[in-house]
Amino acid sequence: MSEQPPAPGPGFGPPPPQYAPHQAPAPPPYAPAQPGYGPVPPQPQQQAAGPEFLAVDKRNAVVVDASGVVFEMYGLSVEFRWPEIRSVHYQASPNGKALMVAVVHQDGRFYECVVEAKPRARLREWFPQLAWVLGHYRPAG
Repeated sequence: MSEQPPAPGPGFGPPPPQYAPHQAPAPPPYAPAQPGYGPVPPQPQQQAAGPEFLAVDKRNAVVVDASGVVFEMYGLSVEFRWPEIRSVHYQASPNGKALMVAVVHQDGRFYECVVEAKPRARLREWFPQLAWVLGHYRPAG
C-alpha cells in the first residue's frame, strides 16, 4: 500500500490586522441571561476523517469513505453503509475506458456503477487509490 499525500496546510493564515473582522466585546460575567438563549443542543457527531476515494465522469460517480460506498448515477444517489456491505469489487471495463465498481449487499443483492476514465490514463491512477482506501476500511476484503 502506498501512503496518501499529506493534507494541505491550513491556508494562508489570518488576515492582516487592518482586514481582520471586528469582534464585539464579550458581555460582562454578571450580565443577566438574554431571553431565548438556553443550553446549546448537542451537535451531531462528525465521523472521523479517513481516506477517501472519488471517481467522477459526466453522469456517474463512485465515492468510498468512512461511512461506506456511494454510487451516483444519472442524478440518483445510492448509499451503502459498511455494516450492510458484504464485499466491494472493481475492475476495468472490457474496452479499458471505464472503472466498474460493484457492491454486494449482505442479503446477496448486487449493485454496480461504471465511471468513464478520461483520459484513459486516469484509470491507472484510480486502481491503486481505490485499493488503498478499500484496504483501509475493509482489510479482510
